[in-house]
Amino acid sequence: MVRPVTPLLTVDIVIEMLDRPGHPIVLIERKHPPHGWALPGGFVDVGERLEQAAVREAREETSLSVELVALLGCYSDPTRDARGHTVSAVYVATASGVAAARDDAKALDFFDAGEYPELAFDHAQIIEDYLQYRRTGRLAPLRLQQ
Repeated sequence: MVRPVTPLLTVDIVIEMLDRPGHPIVLIERKHPPHGWALPGGFVDVGERLEQAAVREAREETSLSVELVALLGCYSDPTRDARGHTVSAVYVATASGVAAARDDAKALDFFDAGEYPELAFDHAQIIEDYLQYRRTGRLAPLRLQQ
């Protein structure tokens, strides 16, 4: 069988810090191109479940042990990553404790809802969807248009 050419699979994690006032979210400053601030995340390994990849990537980039709360949505715009077509399963998670930038993260910081720097990829859209989820309990909308 000829294997089809398909998008690369990734995960991203919106981490809410439960032990900080206002439960800010964690963003990392990327060490590698494309540079900028982003949600923690990365590529899913072969043989790995999406949920395992999300927990692993959170720990690798932030040193936090997270508890996954919800699958916010899947983001698949072919232009979301300048390096090529990726599809990301985005999880909402909670954590407590000391966070530190590790692995692909150059820096790490906490940001209150709606107050974050310019973001890489489509992460501004993801955070807007997350804020809508927090306000209403509704998951990310389906985006059928091109």
